[in-house]
Amino acid sequence: MGRSRGLPPLGGLRERRHGSPPLPSLCFHPQAAAGSADPLPGFVAWCGRAGVELSPKVRLSRAGAVAGYGMLAAQELEAGEVLVTVPRRALLSQHTSSIHTLLEEAQESLQSQSGWVPLLLALLHEYTASNSQWKPYFSLWQDFKSLDHPMFCFQEPLEEEDDEKGPNPPMMVPVADILNHVANHNANLEYSPQCLRMVTTQPISKGQEIFNTYGQMANWQLLHMYGFAEPYPGNTNDTADIQMVTVRKAALQRAKSEAQQQLVLEQWDFLCQLEMVGEEGAFVLGWDEVLTEEELSTTLKVLCMSEEEFKEYKEQDGWEDDSEEEENSTLSNETLSRLKTPCKQLLYDSVLLTLESYGSDLKAEQDLLNNREAYEKLSRREQQALHVRYGQKRILHQLLELVR
Repeated sequence: MGRSRGLPPLGGLRERRHGSPPLPSLCFHPQAAAGSADPLPGFVAWCGRAGVELSPKVRLSRAGAVAGYGMLAAQELEAGEVLVTVPRRALLSQHTSSIHTLLEEAQESLQSQSGWVPLLLALLHEYTASNSQWKPYFSLWQDFKSLDHPMFCFQEPLEEEDDEKGPNPPMMVPVADILNHVANHNANLEYSPQCLRMVTTQPISKGQEIFNTYGQMANWQLLHMYGFAEPYPGNTNDTADIQMVTVRKAALQRAKSEAQQQLVLEQWDFLCQLEMVGEEGAFVLGWDEVLTEEELSTTLKVLCMSEEEFKEYKEQDGWEDDSEEEENSTLSNETLSRLKTPCKQLLYDSVLLTLESYGSDLKAEQDLLNNREAYEKLSRREQQALHVRYGQKRILHQLLELVR
């Protein structure tokens, strides 16, 4: 288990709606350097001076946390209780840094697609400045020489009417960044003009760790951006990919003649024109449904068409009756099992080809996870990569059973 801090979900996941948990932009894991005195008491004292209000019902601690520091319930908590209130003056951003004037003057030259450059410069300055007001906050961070994970900050979501202004600048939120991440979280960060509040979303028992979340993140994203993955079956947002070209390969293998292979290639080219597929694209599968449902549904249907059906489909430029299109584009686990036989066979073959692309099978991964001695011999990165592969293979094997 680790912690999540990070970038918006990548490829295949649905766009985050307004009101959902804010997605951070970078990630840092507060953790004192090995062998040093515990900086936590000094940080808690700084919180009081900075106006950060920590509920007496919670405590910050290493003991009992899944990774590094964490927040634990010191008493029973109900849903809707405020755990910590962070005034905006305690946030670390390009606007609150002591070099904010310099950053504003250089604003044009510091522009980037990510929008993180001003914050990174502010962090570098404040981290190295002996008189920085955030010095007790930085004391929680590992020595950069031993840093083995990305850096972290939050990015406040825009209101609907502000969408055209572009994303808000990222910022650091003391205390809030201590909470570990799991998919099935029990707290959320809420924003207001005066402050940010971490609020419980469900009852929490005394001694239980309090977890935040940053959106629907598959294990490969967590590993890629934050250096950890949630062990199976913890991550209910996990996904597996089937490369689009793998489905084409499966369709070509099923073709019994050169004429049928040529038809598959023509169908593929037409799907490319419809922007349903691409050479670098992937179909994304979740535990309960296909996240790229329209793309996969259309691809399976077109690649399974006869020459006459495809000709008629092309004449309609890929358009269908609305009710038929809606029915065909919905790919939940229930509807996957009801696909027409040719579509099920093509999908089944595509899953098999995808599983063959891994270096080991599901049983080998399961045996390694169950063998504690062998598992502990793996490096931490190898362990996390194992969790990613295992989750993906479980999803793919579930799909095999659905379309068998």
